[in-house]
Amino acid sequence: MPKHLNYKKQFSKFTTVIEMFPNNLIVMRPNCFLLLLALLINISFSHAQLCEDSVYRNIPNNAWVEGEHLKFKIYYESLLTGKLNAGTAQIEVKKTNRKFDNREVFHIVGTGKSNRAFDLFFKVRDRFETYMDKKALISHHFIRRTKEGGYVRDDDITFNHRKVTATSRKKTKTISPNIQDIISAVYYARTLSADTLKNGDYIYVNFYLDDSLYVSAVQFQGRETIETELGIFNCLAFKPMVATGEVFSNPYPMTLWVTDDENKLPVLAKSAVIIGSVKMELTNYSGLKNELRSKIK
Repeated sequence: MPKHLNYKKQFSKFTTVIEMFPNNLIVMRPNCFLLLLALLINISFSHAQLCEDSVYRNIPNNAWVEGEHLKFKIYYESLLTGKLNAGTAQIEVKKTNRKFDNREVFHIVGTGKSNRAFDLFFKVRDRFETYMDKKALISHHFIRRTKEGGYVRDDDITFNHRKVTATSRKKTKTISPNIQDIISAVYYARTLSADTLKNGDYIYVNFYLDDSLYVSAVQFQGRETIETELGIFNCLAFKPMVATGEVFSNPYPMTLWVTDDENKLPVLAKSAVIIGSVKMELTNYSGLKNELRSKIK
């Protein structure tokens, strides 16, 4: 059996990690829009190839290109409030002339904000940026500007892949090779194939955030047809295993649907919270690398 398909063995390893780091489990904030995208990340099996520089792998990318721009609407729903248009989010792959370790990078910028009416209850102004290696598809530099209600967090993290360290405003820590941030991880995951996955299979994920390495698992739920305001799509469905805590009400509170084609666009995400649920829906896209073959209607 291939190593990446030995799910039972890897899940045991994952459980051990949870026991070692009980305070570092993923706890999603209800209005941190961009984190909804960060669940299909750093999948434990890879299609990496060796390159001339042994520090860096070489990952084929047939899923996305510079110029891609995705826009989302965020909805909050509960018995008390009904369905509310809570805010918007967008993420764009921009061109940049910057280099890290003399290597070319993508500049990916994601923003999320609550609507003015929703600001009265919970004001959100988020911005995330990553500089992602064009060939290795790993993060070199991550920028975070988070304002969510009374919670404020600003950070800048530089990843040194030769020294295998991450340096933030507060500290420098040793990391694992090919580490991702929450944005680069999403775009790396989109380049991977789901052809060998079966219903119930687990995928293992990790990323670096808040000076900690986060570990979780994602369960493949199979293929589904999803209808949104953009149309009807054939999709791949995933559920993450995350820690229960101040927000989530059960171990599998979120479902994420991505298009079942080369693009693997995140079309829809639904998450249960303590009171009600949050939904993120793709409303506009441009600059795709491939034809959107998964769109039925």
